[in-house]
Amino acid sequence: MISRALILCLPVLCFSSAAFAGAPITQEEIDVAQKKWGGAIVSIGKAYERQEDYKALARAKVEELYAYGLGDVAFKPTKASEQQFRPTLDEAVSYFVQGVVPEDKGFALQPWSKVRFENKSVVLNDCNAIAMGNYFFTDANSGEEVKVEYTFGYLKDTQGRLRIFLHHSSLPYTKHSPGKNLTSELNLAHHSRNPVSLRPSMPSLQ
Repeated sequence: MISRALILCLPVLCFSSAAFAGAPITQEEIDVAQKKWGGAIVSIGKAYERQEDYKALARAKVEELYAYGLGDVAFKPTKASEQQFRPTLDEAVSYFVQGVVPEDKGFALQPWSKVRFENKSVVLNDCNAIAMGNYFFTDANSGEEVKVEYTFGYLKDTQGRLRIFLHHSSLPYTKHSPGKNLTSELNLAHHSRNPVSLRPSMPSLQ
């Protein structure tokens, strides 16, 4: 569902005019940006498997796709519990390929063979856009697909390229019995190189 917000441009969501290209964002541009993001995740994993410089590739992709350097970025990745929020470039790169945050296992190093987006709601404003829905990650080893929930916020830079200023990602809620550890139920076990599952029996990331 696509909607045009009645409040055309909320100040809290806007960057300075020096970082923003004036044309409103379209649904087609969001579709392209999402394909680029999914392609980046897959390409980083392939570079890791081929023993190429996957960390340099990851940094380049994060710099290209996110708005670090243009203003504040609100990034809350799926598999982060100790350092849940990643306001800096280095912390974002660490999430995808390991780095400055000790808990990170490298989300893009699974590796994943495919990422597909299903937008449930898209809000188009004059200076930004918000997309919310589910994206699906296919494990390159097992072929299993994992569903994750997302919210992305986009703006345009001075070259007219979409950049992510908001990214919140989480696993769908799982019913659990009283007394169980919900955190351990939600964790994935990709660091063990085993097929990813959302079943409560999967071991913790720790």
